[in-house]
Amino acid sequence: MLSTDIFTSDHKPIATMVPGWDARRLATWPAGTATLVHGPREAALVDALITADEAHDLTEWIRATGKVLTTVYVTHGHADHFLGLSVVLDALPDAVAVALPEVVPPAEEQLSAPYLAYWESLFPGRLPDRRTAPGALADGVIGVDGHELRPVRVGQSDTDPSSVVHVPDLDAVVGGDIACNGVHMWLAQTDRAARSRRRRALDIVEDLRPQRVVAGHQHPGADETDATGIIAASRGYLTDFDAAVEAGDDAADVIRTMTAAHGERGNPYTLYASATAQYPRAAADGSR
Repeated sequence: MLSTDIFTSDHKPIATMVPGWDARRLATWPAGTATLVHGPREAALVDALITADEAHDLTEWIRATGKVLTTVYVTHGHADHFLGLSVVLDALPDAVAVALPEVVPPAEEQLSAPYLAYWESLFPGRLPDRRTAPGALADGVIGVDGHELRPVRVGQSDTDPSSVVHVPDLDAVVGGDIACNGVHMWLAQTDRAARSRRRRALDIVEDLRPQRVVAGHQHPGADETDATGIIAASRGYLTDFDAAVEAGDDAADVIRTMTAAHGERGNPYTLYASATAQYPRAAADGSR
């Protein structure tokens, strides 16, 4: 029998902000999850967070379960989901870090000097000293005490390629940035076509008929058991964002519209960054 436990790292202050953000407001990175899927003896971890401190806390949390961590699976190549890998692997050396083969090159690219400079600008002095990327998953499944965890290719999330983990025994879909739960969706690196592909990725998740969806970014304390509602809300957010960009003249219009419709979601800086990215010329010259 399998179970899941979720480690949620709260919204994290960041040092570098999108031009125009009101510096009197705290800018934060959205809360992230690392999910442990475990049986009587073994466990697999889905994603590994980013800062050294949260990765150390994650490691102690895993140790406390008494389970042997055999695998860390990375859902996609954004460093906020895997820079904590080295901390976890150094502390729990029975584990290997893997991802789908097509995810490995973008993950490795995140360890290049320009990308690391970006992440260091957000989290100065808070990243692990050693950085490592996942290797390619040799076959299509991850085993935990004889049960299968199945990585599923979904294509576009906030980046492409992306994946989720389907746990058939638990009717659960775990990890990745396809759906968000209670926080604004990161859309800064998307256009309308990419957001359309993300809706198709949500269709793939929905077709798995999960009873539970653990989002890679979700508000602390969010309920993962309303899978239908989480998927529908994520789909609706994308539709509303497209409509706001289409109707608005600038980022401020998009922010006002989306705040009116989705103001209950956490991490408003994500909305600000996503809206501003739709108007790159205005952001570059400082105009609205």
